[in-house]
Amino acid sequence: MSVLAVIPARLGATRLPHKPLRELGGAPLVVRVLERVRALGLADRVVVATEAEAVRAVVEAAGGEAVLTSDAHPSGTDRVAEVAARPEMAAYDVIVNVQGDEPFMRADAMAGAIAMVRTHGFDLGTAAGRRGPEILADPNCVKVVRADDGRALYFSRAAIPHLREASETPERDAIILQHMGIYAARRAALAHWVSLPPHPLELVERLEQLRALAAGLAMGVAVVDAPSWGEVNTEDDLIRANTHWAALAAGTTR
Repeated sequence: MSVLAVIPARLGATRLPHKPLRELGGAPLVVRVLERVRALGLADRVVVATEAEAVRAVVEAAGGEAVLTSDAHPSGTDRVAEVAARPEMAAYDVIVNVQGDEPFMRADAMAGAIAMVRTHGFDLGTAAGRRGPEILADPNCVKVVRADDGRALYFSRAAIPHLREASETPERDAIILQHMGIYAARRAALAHWVSLPPHPLELVERLEQLRALAAGLAMGVAVVDAPSWGEVNTEDDLIRANTHWAALAAGTTR
């Protein structure tokens, strides 16, 4: 099954204006994400999807491939689906959505999401990292619970699984998972996902993956030892990302 990786990069972000073009380690953030996905070597083709000519220009200047998409998409998933539906992309069986603000994506997370579709037969695949109870009260950390076969049961910004009895703390702490912003999808499953209207659960939690679950699409969750470094959504995130990049370049962190 051939793999197409699509990096949605929207210039009109509000929390971090002109986010794809902001510098990380001396290059635009979108270019750093592109470089990372290419370096992982898990996709047969990597494309940046954007509504902005300025983003396409910097990607192409860096030797990457970029396509212009509609500026009316409500989510990155819709932008990815538009690219996947193009005739020239018809040969790819698995479509991977790599967030345009994840420059430190883990190889095992991306490989695991793909394997959930390729090897385990789920409609969709994603990844989650093992965490401790410190994330439970943080609504910015999306939590996921999964079935024994790896299927996602629910995603939430709330504390899941809920601890009812203090005596069950060890059991609860052993299964806390932080969702990571990567999705792999069979072509038909992706098209079905974006054809659906927003679901009440999605609107309440502000989590688009709940639309897919509510419609009965099976999403496998690959579990890795820790989540990726994280997304770059704010000015503070960008400062931390540059600090992390400098540490990686200096060899003082992994």
